[in-house]
Amino acid sequence: MTIDDPSGDGERARPTAHELRRYETLFAERTRGMRSSAMRDMMSLTERPEVISLAGGLPETRTFPPELYAKLMSRVASESTARALQYGPTEGMACTVECIVEVMAAEGTSVDPDEVIVTTGGQQVIDLMCKAMIDPGDTIVAEAPTYPGAVPTFDAYQANVVQIEMDSDGMPIDELEATLDRLQSEGRRPKFIYTIPNFQNPGGVTMSLARRRRLVEVAREREILVLEDNPYGLLRYEGEPLPTLHSLDARAAKRGGASDFVVYLGTFSKILSPGVRLGWAVAPRPVMEKLNLCKQGADLCSSPVTQLFVAAYFQEHTGGVPGWVTHLESLKVLYRSRRDAMLAALGEHFGSTASWTRPQGGLFIWATLPDYIDTTDLLARALESEGVAFVPGRAAYLDGRGASSMRLNFAGVPEEDIREGIRRIGKVVREQVGLFGTLTGGEPAVEPISAQEPDSEMAKVLELPRREQHEGERRSR
Repeated sequence: MTIDDPSGDGERARPTAHELRRYETLFAERTRGMRSSAMRDMMSLTERPEVISLAGGLPETRTFPPELYAKLMSRVASESTARALQYGPTEGMACTVECIVEVMAAEGTSVDPDEVIVTTGGQQVIDLMCKAMIDPGDTIVAEAPTYPGAVPTFDAYQANVVQIEMDSDGMPIDELEATLDRLQSEGRRPKFIYTIPNFQNPGGVTMSLARRRRLVEVAREREILVLEDNPYGLLRYEGEPLPTLHSLDARAAKRGGASDFVVYLGTFSKILSPGVRLGWAVAPRPVMEKLNLCKQGADLCSSPVTQLFVAAYFQEHTGGVPGWVTHLESLKVLYRSRRDAMLAALGEHFGSTASWTRPQGGLFIWATLPDYIDTTDLLARALESEGVAFVPGRAAYLDGRGASSMRLNFAGVPEEDIREGIRRIGKVVREQVGLFGTLTGGEPAVEPISAQEPDSEMAKVLELPRREQHEGERRSR
């Protein structure tokens, strides 16, 4: 039994109403608007071996060679024990920054090492940006849907978030400009625009080149910062790579690798391992100084142990090819196969009842069911009766939209689990469709789409669903 387990039965006792009231006046006002991350809520539940989880943003880590992991950690221990166990600089160790510069160069983006800060995962960049930029009531513009992990962060800092519905080419910049005009007329100037231009999480779509260029022009014309979240840019399975917003802005600024209005967010989580908990930001010097100060107050520095591990990993070469590049290429082959398996399974088990995106890369597919199906309720049914999980669409909005949509991850589980997981979800969907038909007197059908027809209309749906016009914002309570 522990202090947190007074019952002695191995389960933590729930706080009583009296205990909650004891602390109520002590909590900061901002905690009233905080919400938990949908993915974090499901982590313990989906670790049950009988549950197939298509919910988390998990990459595949089982393919990383254990012997290489042991070799690299041994190298860190034998060559850098004292450095690994000591505090490091807040902005990150020089050896790790060199790795970051190399990764960004592989994506066609030249950066100034002095404008890089190493963070504890990419998630920390979002938190630091809000910490540095957002006062309660300040405005952020984001895509709709948006990264579910950003939602609780925006909530925690009591931001007003205006969400702009995406289509198959990402955020429509004409709608962005109209929104900015409206906000200006209301005396509100957004602190930054948050976008995931490559294989968007959760939408799976990619912002077109024309929209990227115009977004950078808008940012420069109106002097608004853009937070470019790019965890998946190197995970492209087909099509031609597109320039980063950072590189477009740096080109316009004509200052080498320096950008004026784009803060770039990157991470090793998707190209190496989320367990190393290392990400980074590249930002204009004045912004970088504030991020550094905010990070000092958060955790002093990111782990030198994992920074040195990453540096050792980047020293590995096979036949003159960097080891990280070889590993990345193997991941792309694996993920493309898993994406195709999920697309085929969706066609077979969801059929004409649903629509979904067909991402050219990344980790996610966004599926939308009929309006009468609520995916939050569907998740509860799917977990209870079928042992399968996904992220319900509401987690990607701040205003209650997304009720009939879901995010599906195809990267973190084997193909057989993908097929079985989609079959199980499809079974619950068919039950809901049948129930609706019974209640309304109609006979809505689930017509499968042949897995042998990858170019069929529904299997290639790229358009994200457009719903009724919403103001697209929410004031934190």
